[in-house]
Amino acid sequence: MKSILLVIAIAPVLLAQPGAQTKQAPPKPFQAQSSSTISYVVKGDEKIVETHNVTYDVTGEQVPGRPAGERLVLRKTTLEKQVLGDEGEEATTTLEAWPFGADLKLKPLYALTLTGTGGEKMDDALWVASRGTEEVDWWSVYKLGTAQHLFDTYVPLLKFSISLDFQTLRYVGLEVPPDDTADKRLKEAHVVAVLSYASEDKVIREALLTCDDPKQAALLRSFADNTREISLVEGPRQGRTAQGAKAVEPSRKIRILSSAHYPSPPSPVEVLIPIAGDDLDLAHAQLPPKIHIAAWRR
Repeated sequence: MKSILLVIAIAPVLLAQPGAQTKQAPPKPFQAQSSSTISYVVKGDEKIVETHNVTYDVTGEQVPGRPAGERLVLRKTTLEKQVLGDEGEEATTTLEAWPFGADLKLKPLYALTLTGTGGEKMDDALWVASRGTEEVDWWSVYKLGTAQHLFDTYVPLLKFSISLDFQTLRYVGLEVPPDDTADKRLKEAHVVAVLSYASEDKVIREALLTCDDPKQAALLRSFADNTREISLVEGPRQGRTAQGAKAVEPSRKIRILSSAHYPSPPSPVEVLIPIAGDDLDLAHAQLPPKIHIAAWRR
């Protein structure tokens, strides 16, 4: 499986100060139209279906990295080519963004083109691109306002709020490095995975999971022989709200569970990492024998 970033084109307008207060003229009425197509051709023994789909979306007025009060128009273009009867497919998705009301014939704020079968905006803050085109599902997470890459994850993105009084969202992903990873450090035989803990604006903490036994590490990294999942474990804990009132504040832990595929015994491996304040408490992580976790930076 190959991970290929085809192009990221970011216009100079992105250099404007995020969140700057600007007085904006009301957007003028506009209309845009794009074609979606499907074709089927036969070339020798190959039966090929190609699709070209275009969708539009509009954000709210609070997109991190953009001026307050500004909405974005998003255009998603997905190209897919599949040989019927074969596994996998060729696919690319392009995300383009304009300020709401801008002429969509003009150059967008950015154009982000990736291998993959699609993507969705999340919380008007992130773009979560679906990258799997073969046997492995995985996702890349970007800032919606600027197209800045945050992290990759090979399990569905986990999100939750760390605040009792108002929603303060955090996002967690687990990157299991494939054999062709570009980061040479992640090819080391003891590496298992990288855990990412992020806000809508930045990656707050990354942690590297390793195993003393290279054979076990290889099994835990395997996509064919192992399944991984991450979840949030919450327990009651006495606390206080910002106004000083007593409240039951949940204690939170990130749970990573890895299990072998049938016919091998599941042999689950569980890692629990507490969240302290707004960070991963790696010093108090609960780890099985031979497994270690440590802060890591790209």
